[in-house]
Amino acid sequence: MNVRRLIPATAMVGATALALVTLSACSDKASKDGKPQVVASFYPMEFLAKQIGGEHVHVSTLTKPGVEPHDLELKPRQVAELSEADLVVYLKGLQPSVDKAVSQSEAKHKVDAAELTSLEKHGAGGHDHDHGTEEHDHEGGHDHGDEAGGDPHIWLDPTKYAEVAKGLGKKLAEADPDHKADYQKNTDALVGKLTALDKEFSAGLKNRTTDTFITTHSAFGYLAERYGLDQEGISGISPEAEASPARIKDIQQIAKKEKVSTVFFETLASNKGAKTVAEDTGLKTGVLDPLEGITDKSKGDDYFAVMRANLAALQEALGAK
Repeated sequence: MNVRRLIPATAMVGATALALVTLSACSDKASKDGKPQVVASFYPMEFLAKQIGGEHVHVSTLTKPGVEPHDLELKPRQVAELSEADLVVYLKGLQPSVDKAVSQSEAKHKVDAAELTSLEKHGAGGHDHDHGTEEHDHEGGHDHGDEAGGDPHIWLDPTKYAEVAKGLGKKLAEADPDHKADYQKNTDALVGKLTALDKEFSAGLKNRTTDTFITTHSAFGYLAERYGLDQEGISGISPEAEASPARIKDIQQIAKKEKVSTVFFETLASNKGAKTVAEDTGLKTGVLDPLEGITDKSKGDDYFAVMRANLAALQEALGAK
């Protein structure tokens, strides 16, 4: 008998048993009050679930503050959490590890936010958009790394985000019909706030001196489409993509031609390309937050505060009066 092999094997069995007991205890503790367990994939989905679910639900997120959502790799505990959930809300195509785990989970209700609105195609450049075309093929429109695919950053357009809110409100009511009236009330209140935010952006971006803004990666296509702006992303839709020397040269020429004053950095993504462009062109730098997570570096503590900070940054950069 090999004692050296038995010891680690025994320890592993004990550790696994302890983990299972811990998972069970956590699940039992969370479900004692009978509230539905809602698991959100990342901050924009978490925010909606909390705003609409209110006091009637427990909401947790798979993406902790400070973690770049696209890079998320789930731990075994998080995979188990998905199967224990009463409702999972996620955005298919943004986080591959979440997509896989959700498809394999035993969650009672699974809500893909991309199916609650329509996706559009946005590339790195702002001048070649098809402003009248929307991508309705959800199966083919979620490849986050494919410039020809659907752009998942729907929450940066208050109107599209409101569409998702309405859909999620209905899904929560289906999962917990006893509180249907409250979910509808909360949804209506949230949609009202998003409608007001949309009007703030429309009014605040009038009388601008340029339509073009430059940012680290092309996360702001929906926002640009909504308010008649031209987004020029140094990299593409995926923040992991690196800009080619040719793209950086194009950005420099666009900045000069369109009288761009500012290169926007982000709070979570790499800003190497933005720094290069700013240094080479002598442009100012600012922060335009794609709102994929809230951290101590965020200019606000929730979606609305950060979006209003984005509006102020755009007003300054575009010369809006």
